[in-house]
Amino acid sequence: MLLKEIKDIFHRELGELYPKEEIDSFFYSCIEHYLQLERFILAIQPGITLTQEEEQPLFEALTELKTEKPLQYILGTAHFMDLELQVNENVLIPRPETEELVQWILDDFQKEGQFKLDAERSRSVISTTLNDHSLKILDIGTGSGCIAIALAKNLPDAKIYALDVSEEALEVAKKNAKSNGVNIGFVHQDILNPELELEFKLHFDVIVSNPPYVRELEKNTINKNVKDFEPGTALFVSDEDPLLFYKAIIDFSENNLNENGSLYFEINQYLGEETKALFNARNFSEIELRKDIFGNDRMLKAKRT
Repeated sequence: MLLKEIKDIFHRELGELYPKEEIDSFFYSCIEHYLQLERFILAIQPGITLTQEEEQPLFEALTELKTEKPLQYILGTAHFMDLELQVNENVLIPRPETEELVQWILDDFQKEGQFKLDAERSRSVISTTLNDHSLKILDIGTGSGCIAIALAKNLPDAKIYALDVSEEALEVAKKNAKSNGVNIGFVHQDILNPELELEFKLHFDVIVSNPPYVRELEKNTINKNVKDFEPGTALFVSDEDPLLFYKAIIDFSENNLNENGSLYFEINQYLGEETKALFNARNFSEIELRKDIFGNDRMLKAKRT
């Protein structure tokens, strides 16, 4: 069958579910992934023909796309910043808003390849090696490992750790760390456990998290491709206590975050002021809400004083 005919079938079968531009993106991503064909192939070879064996994965992908399954899960890969990551239904698909959170940390700590650790923070570092003043970062709820791996790539002298309650998610994150050539200390723990203690005795300069924050009442606003396929435990929280993960991380930080250390969070856009109030009520200063590229309150930073 002609490749351009398969493209027409993608549009015919998916036209009621997705806009034209998105269907084009699906089609070209599939031929790149399965056939290693460049996106411009039809422009220079409009008569290119595929064998039945070559067609098969494209039609299998099309069948899954018709169920509204995310393309990243179909292909098993997702892009985050300059990384290629493995993903499956045990981890959230990395999103552009989370890239902004990572960039915020990089802007604060990266300057011409050097850390902007001030003298006061350096004096407050507590570690197993007293003269070790490298930046120590913990990513809580790491999922695919996207945050931790991006930080490790861009802050090569930092010591990065990543925690998750899901063993399946940690397996994905470990594979991604290996394939992207970074060394991360992975921890299988539940941040909601009030007696949580880490095996290694470290205090961190930065704790970052993109925890579950979508309330049950907001489920009807979530697209089917997210609600039906991405892990609900990484997305949803009860309407009665939607900030429980932020509270738990604040409690954890009291014993595990250095004085003058910083917390960075992705947050529910509808609960920005409520989340900020949590930090105002505790030992934090320089609390800053930041909007994402869509103009929503999406990120929060606070410093422990």
